[in-house]
Amino acid sequence: MPNQYEKLVEQQARLKQKIERENFKLWQSKYYENRQARSRRLIQKGALLEKYFQADNLSVEQTEELLKIFANYVNAHKPNKLKNDQPSN
Repeated sequence: MPNQYEKLVEQQARLKQKIERENFKLWQSKYYENRQARSRRLIQKGALLEKYFQADNLSVEQTEELLKIFANYVNAHKPNKLKNDQPSN
């Protein structure tokens, strides 16, 4: 009888490890999807910045300087529908 008990304990341990591996794979997959979505969003926003501010010839530092100039005005006059409390699409 102890032999069958030991087999069940081993089987339980293997199943726990399998569940942990699957959970990790799921977490890793979701993390990767989120990173991809963020990268895509940043690239799209950067392209819009270059398009509307004609900033394609500016360095990163110059672009930041340009954005600092307008940040207070833009944030103060942003329509309610574009404020942070709204979900982003």
